[in-house]
Amino acid sequence: MNTLLHQEKGITGNAANERSFVMKCGGSTLAALPDSFFEDLQQLQASGVQPVIVHGGGPAISENLEKLGIETEFVNGLRKTTEAVLDVVEMVLAGSINKQIVRRIQQTGGKALGISGVDGALIQARPVANAAEVGWVGDVTQVQAEIIQGITAMGYMPVIAPVGVDEDGQRYNINADTAAGAVASQLGTERMIVVTDVPGIMKEIEGVKQVLPVVTVQQIEDMIGSGDIYGGMIPKVKAAVSCIQGEVQEVVIVNGSEPKILSRVLQGETIGTRIVR
Repeated sequence: MNTLLHQEKGITGNAANERSFVMKCGGSTLAALPDSFFEDLQQLQASGVQPVIVHGGGPAISENLEKLGIETEFVNGLRKTTEAVLDVVEMVLAGSINKQIVRRIQQTGGKALGISGVDGALIQARPVANAAEVGWVGDVTQVQAEIIQGITAMGYMPVIAPVGVDEDGQRYNINADTAAGAVASQLGTERMIVVTDVPGIMKEIEGVKQVLPVVTVQQIEDMIGSGDIYGGMIPKVKAAVSCIQGEVQEVVIVNGSEPKILSRVLQGETIGTRIVR
């Protein structure tokens, strides 16, 4: 493991010393973020912080499948992935969305390098347990951390599209949150930042909706059961929870449109919602 990343393992409280973090963001969220978000990323990179980005792109995949007349369906939140769907998944994630993010980072003076999980067998995968129902959807078995570390050592920000591959060369559609959690865990990152379009997990307290600063995984399950978390927030929090795996101890959900949001999280400001084990 890269020495720098290894040294950062275990630093969550003293945020000013953090030199590396993994950020997960949906493709549609990233597309809507203001230029100031990417300027903040560039400034962090210039100061010696090493951001690693894992992105999704569900809405854009659905839109392209519709244009091409390819039917798609979801089984328990996972997109049923045939070879035809997989072609579009790879085209959208590793192609258009990945390069759009790279361009936006570079427009602000940042240095970024786009890569998919297939390149260098970065994200190795195997079929999910219910593969008979969902097709070519994968679970991550291994992340080649040295590839990510090599990119950051050259001074570039890795921008990773979550397409995996197995030893036979078969591609897999990987859930972006699962991929981000696996990348963070393999790098020894204890904190992950999930950038969304909401300020965090909200709850009505004494008639006023407030952002909860800290919640546990169990509390999230309870709040979904009680109806405190509902509608479009359910997939967001479930996605964040799925990032808590391996070495990852906490996930911070933040609104990407807030000024200097990444810098503020890394400086230890209480903002958004921390989800802890």
